[in-house]
Amino acid sequence: MAQVELIMPKMGESVHEATIIKWLKNEGDKISLDEPILEIATDKVDSEIPSTSEGTLVKKLFKDGDVVQVGKAIAVISTSVETSVSSSPSLTPSVSQSKPLPPVSKNGEQVSASVLENTSIEKTSSGKFYSPLVRNIAKSEGISIAELETISGTGKDGRVTKHDILSFLPKRKKTTSSIPEISSPAVFVSGNDEIIEMDRMRKLIADHMVMSKRVSPHVTSYVEADVTNIVKWRDKIKNDFEKREKEKITFTPVFIEAVVNAIKDFPMVNVSVDGTKIILRKNINIGMATALPSGNLIVPVIKNADRFNLFGLTKTVNDLASRARANKLVPDEIQGGTFTLTNVGVFGNVMGAPIINQPQAAILATGVIKKKPVVMETEFGDSIVIRSMMFLSLSYDHRAVDGMLGGSFLRRVADYLEKFDVNRTI
Repeated sequence: MAQVELIMPKMGESVHEATIIKWLKNEGDKISLDEPILEIATDKVDSEIPSTSEGTLVKKLFKDGDVVQVGKAIAVISTSVETSVSSSPSLTPSVSQSKPLPPVSKNGEQVSASVLENTSIEKTSSGKFYSPLVRNIAKSEGISIAELETISGTGKDGRVTKHDILSFLPKRKKTTSSIPEISSPAVFVSGNDEIIEMDRMRKLIADHMVMSKRVSPHVTSYVEADVTNIVKWRDKIKNDFEKREKEKITFTPVFIEAVVNAIKDFPMVNVSVDGTKIILRKNINIGMATALPSGNLIVPVIKNADRFNLFGLTKTVNDLASRARANKLVPDEIQGGTFTLTNVGVFGNVMGAPIINQPQAAILATGVIKKKPVVMETEFGDSIVIRSMMFLSLSYDHRAVDGMLGGSFLRRVADYLEKFDVNRTI
């Protein structure tokens, strides 16, 4: 008989923890490979965690309502085999593989040196590894994960060593000593005010947004685009499309197609910043911010969006949006994004200055489409005509994307939208 640990898997980009909603199995229950054992929730998605082994649930290491860090063991399973069983393919391999439970002493401490050696490195959501010693130093010094990831490592494969983090501390203290500590202001509450506690998702979204503003120097550029051809095209084909496909066609897939084409022209927008390194993403994975009925936000990702035609993008956008609102997304569908699109126009907003979805370097917002008088130059002189116009805004990380690149990319997106073929078929 062998014992293996069930590990809390990585459930999404920048997700470091998950809350256990409900255990579906009790200690002593027999379980099959890939059989759901518990339900968990993150700010991105709720999901069931399947067993990575066949056997008996020996021990639950956490209870309902507990918040568990990604990569931590959450249960112990007794199996009839002597080696650990491969994890379910639906989970992230880096954190979901089961492993033998090390021998324990009477006081419960692990005593297997070989196992300690294998588990002495932990992996963050960005893919970087940090030893428990480095993590403990970071915790005691108040260094966040985002700040820790800015330290250049001298260890194997660029890992941060004890020497690296200790060398970083004096520099950090010197650069932060003159900056006053930021604290939330005192809030006056009157007898007529209602106090509403943030739900789990809203708390984590808030933390992620604050982190993004602290990590990236945000710059936002704006352009106005004439999308009359797109509006005419959609008005012409939308009824036939809905009858044929039993679903609606929106402007979102057209916007995504223009973004993908512009990324091909300006690939340095499709990047992430890792300390002093710029990671150029070869895959174009477009996140589409989707509002939920609860008022919260989720960002499903269209992987390899450049491989879809407009029909494929339309089908994928509709499917992801529908399942996002029904809380039916799987973990892989909300991670791995390299660029994000958010449509503030659906709320009647003219434009917006969105916050970058870390660790990406840029996010595009599309405003409401409105008819307005526009001066157009013709061979017969200037004339005033009614056109369908919209604003586009791009927020970008000025560490990697400067004004020329960001502005040129945004203008190129608008160019693709303005040149849309009104006679196109789908």
